[in-house]
Amino acid sequence: MNETSAKEWLTKSWHHLSSAQLLYKAEHYTDVIAIDLHYTVEIMLKSFLAYQNKQIYKTHNLIELHSHIVEYINFDENDKDLLRLITTYHIKESYPNPHRRLPSREEIKQVLDFAENLLVRVCTLLGISIEEIKVG
Repeated sequence: MNETSAKEWLTKSWHHLSSAQLLYKAEHYTDVIAIDLHYTVEIMLKSFLAYQNKQIYKTHNLIELHSHIVEYINFDENDKDLLRLITTYHIKESYPNPHRRLPSREEIKQVLDFAENLLVRVCTLLGISIEEIKVG
């Protein structure tokens, strides 16, 4: 077990999550918040691999990533739908894209709540103090 590595991943995830929280409260652009939310969930899920000293897969697809950690965390169908949605938030380039949609504030709030709850769940499953993550 590599708790130190998992903490590093979870701390980075917290940085993205706290950024998304601040931007949401400031009523910032939802497409920008969505990027932080994607990274917070992706990095959070990869923390299971870091904890187990396993290969960190270079994928941004959260459903694919979940297939590598299903023995550590499971999601119901509603959560998997959210993982699919959050996967669409990942961008390959920062240039303007006319096909990129602006998520609604309600959608972002739903994903933000999911990510906040997921952080608590992941920390609990890994036996890592969430307070320690938030300080890092």
